[in-house]
Amino acid sequence: MTATDKFGHLDTPLEASSSPALKFEVYARCSTTKARASKMHLPHYTAHTPMFMPVGTMGSIKGITTKQLEALDCHVILGNTYHLGSRPGPELLEKAGGLHKFMAWDRGLLTDSGGFQMVSLLKLANITEEGVEFENPHDGQKMMLTPEMSIGLQNAIGADIMMQLDDVVSSLTTGPRVEEAMWRSVRWLDRSIKAHKRPTEQNLFPIVQGGLDIELRTKSAQELVKRDSPGYAIGGLSGGEAKGSFWRMVSLSTDILPTNKPRYCMGVGYAEDLVVCSALGVDMYDCVFPTRTARFGNALVRTGSMSLKQGRYTSDLEPIDKNCDCPTCAKYTRAYLHTTATKETTGCHLITVHNIAFQMRLMLDIRQAIVEDRYPAFIREFMRIRFGKTVPMWIVDALKSVNVDLTVPDSSGYSAEPVADDFQKVPNTWTDE
Repeated sequence: MTATDKFGHLDTPLEASSSPALKFEVYARCSTTKARASKMHLPHYTAHTPMFMPVGTMGSIKGITTKQLEALDCHVILGNTYHLGSRPGPELLEKAGGLHKFMAWDRGLLTDSGGFQMVSLLKLANITEEGVEFENPHDGQKMMLTPEMSIGLQNAIGADIMMQLDDVVSSLTTGPRVEEAMWRSVRWLDRSIKAHKRPTEQNLFPIVQGGLDIELRTKSAQELVKRDSPGYAIGGLSGGEAKGSFWRMVSLSTDILPTNKPRYCMGVGYAEDLVVCSALGVDMYDCVFPTRTARFGNALVRTGSMSLKQGRYTSDLEPIDKNCDCPTCAKYTRAYLHTTATKETTGCHLITVHNIAFQMRLMLDIRQAIVEDRYPAFIREFMRIRFGKTVPMWIVDALKSVNVDLTVPDSSGYSAEPVADDFQKVPNTWTDE
């Protein structure tokens, strides 16, 4: 009998890689899809993948303490170099001993480079080969962010994983600008590698670019693999492109990136995306969605998103989810949350706790299904609960590419009818009854 630990991981990994500040071990692979379950040993914490990373842009997740994040089983959280570089600034962070100590967080940290602001703050940015000149939204001052400066800021922040500064263009952009950005990102990666002063303490991840162009994205991934980095990210997606294009770019990237290193799909957080992209071979995700939607009174459940502002919850004394063991569901009713949602900070806090707990439980369930080699069955059950009889075509196509055909009835008789919608419009209310 093969020895395993308490998580079901093999004592001896199926595949592994070691870098000075990261050891990655694949302990289980789905026999049908490209999904795998792994351990990622970081300087501050050993994370289990596939995993979701909540976003704490300026070193905090609104309304949540780091102790609460630990209790919710968060392994890694994300901060933003651009914002942290503006406030509180690198000098104070260095004096404090890095962001881990500054925010009282002793688990994993990942910092984005600030490159995404090229898209979100494009009107304030001027992009050249040297770097990106921003107008600081806090004080209106000009701020130049070069690859070297981005790495310097991230070295001061001290995150376990740092992202290269890449030339980000909208996923809806076509033409010569996409190729220009892809090659510039490769050049900026080389400058970032040279500027990295703490390679034994921090990991630098390059970012695959190339828009929705198959040839450019292929070439980008191939170029990055030559650099033999500790891990790799898939960027430039989740920006409004058709989901049919999105999943194909993700799958193309995971086909090229090394199988013994972590793969991070940036900006992905919808539950169905996490399930599908894990089947496509992705290990890491981040997104503001779970915490941002909580501030609008929306609680995440397996059937979709529950808008607690709606009048139907005025007298509803059930928890958000009776199967959820988070502190919010243990003590508070939908009626109470309806009363406080979007009106009181208490409501925002409680729904945020639930939404993070939802994401963490989903990722745990994904990992366990992979370890037990029942991930295709898990996918089918998830999609049945999530969508009922009609499932978006992009999901059906993506899963069919990894040998899970939702249109073929399973042992329970469930099968899905593909529909053109990219997103779920309302929570699923369909049942077998």
